[in-house]
Amino acid sequence: MLQSEIWDDQAAQSYDAPGTGMFAPEVLGPTVDRLVELTEGGRALEFAIGTGRVAVPLAERGVSVSGIELSTPMVDQLRTKADEAAIPVVIGDMATARVRGEFQLVYLVYNTISNLLTQAEQVACFRNAARHLAPGGRFVVELWVPEIRTLPPGQQAVVWESAPGYIGLDTYDVLRQQVVSHHFRFDAGTGREARLFRSPHRYIWPSELDLMAELAGMTLESRHADWSGEEFTAESRSHVSVYRTADSL
Repeated sequence: MLQSEIWDDQAAQSYDAPGTGMFAPEVLGPTVDRLVELTEGGRALEFAIGTGRVAVPLAERGVSVSGIELSTPMVDQLRTKADEAAIPVVIGDMATARVRGEFQLVYLVYNTISNLLTQAEQVACFRNAARHLAPGGRFVVELWVPEIRTLPPGQQAVVWESAPGYIGLDTYDVLRQQVVSHHFRFDAGTGREARLFRSPHRYIWPSELDLMAELAGMTLESRHADWSGEEFTAESRSHVSVYRTADSL
């Protein structure tokens, strides 16, 4: 399926989950705090801005935020929280779409760069970020670490979360570096029926991400395991990587 088909009206209307999951204060708070710090008083651009999970609280902190988003239904949900004057959005692909002006910060959160399903598209995304950045500007990517080590020979799936009413699992194609995330949500009554949401991704190793940045003229400034600055180790399941452009052209 195309990304524009996945993020349809149904997905957009059920995306927000205030106070829980990625919307929980302990998740969202450190994200916004770190992004405010990285803007250094300048403008910020969010690739794949979605329904404004991060952009809205960031704008409420006084940051001038713009966005790029492929899905019109997701932007429609954003518009219930902030109008075009408050958070302008360009409809388009984050690998190619352009927004006017320069930005101190471009950011891409919650694994979304993996929605681009080829290496070429992911490299183009880095180059598009670089085109939008002022000298010395930063590109921030939040991404999960592929859990290939948990795959025994012959097994293709990993259950990465199991909670009451929910199971999340990934199926891997290690030859093509592809993964499909499956989200099963069970009804609160009998638990006999489930809703399934699936999304395809191309997973990226941190070292490959660093090379993409180099191809776009950026260098790694920092990498941590989360937004709070925890050390990134071989056991970390995700990372927040900050890349920086040269201070002068």
